[in-house]
This record gives sequence, structure tokens and C-alpha cells, in this order.
Amino acid sequence: VQLQASGGGLVQAGGSLRLSCTASGRLSISFMGWFRQAPGKEPEFVAAIRWNGGSAYYGDSVKGRFTISKDNAKKLTYLQMNGLKAEDTAVYFCASSNGITSSVFNPTMYHTWGQGTQVTVSS
Repeated sequence: VQLQASGGGLVQAGGSLRLSCTASGRLSISFMGWFRQAPGKEPEFVAAIRWNGGSAYYGDSVKGRFTISKDNAKKLTYLQMNGLKAEDTAVYFCASSNGITSSVFNPTMYHTWGQGTQVTVSS
């Protein structure tokens, strides 16, 4: 599996962006996730979705503002981000897992990562 994230950019606080993650190759996916990393900080779980079924999970800092969704036929995963804040500024990565043995929030559960897309929110 290869993943490519897109859709990042510069947006004012309160604005919206939609990130996309395209998967290619032979898929063996149980979960798709989004993580982010700001300069000098550890990677942070943002959201995850079960590939077959659609159950969604969110980090506390984005609940109620971000929505993860997917299109299995197109092998696409989306992250709709509304009500953006300056603290959402980070590089956003999509990642895939072929099996969660501990927690969807744990980045080590994801074996394939996209290249990242920069999101900058100006205040």
C-alpha cells in the first residue's frame, strides 16, 4: 500500500480545510488514521476510521470540529476540518493499519504512512 495526502494549505482561524488521502496498491487495511505533528512536538492522534464498517475515533482536541470519512471504492480517506485554530497548525499524515492490537490512538499500530501535508492556521 502507498498513501498520498493532499489538501493542506494556509487558512485563517475559524476556517475549514479538507484533507484527502489516496491509497494505491494492494490494500490490506483495517483502519485508516490521521496524525499530526507540530514543530518540536510529538506526533498526535487526530482521527481514525475502520475501513470496513466505518466506526470513527477522534482525538480530544478535535472532537466536534473534525470529521473523518472514506470512500472505499475510490480508496480515499478524508479529514474535514472545521473551526480551525492556530493550535491545529502542523504537518498532517495519513496512515494505514492492517490490524490494531492495542489502540487506534497508538501510531505504532500503523504500518504505512503518507508523506504529510502542511496545514497552517493564522490567528
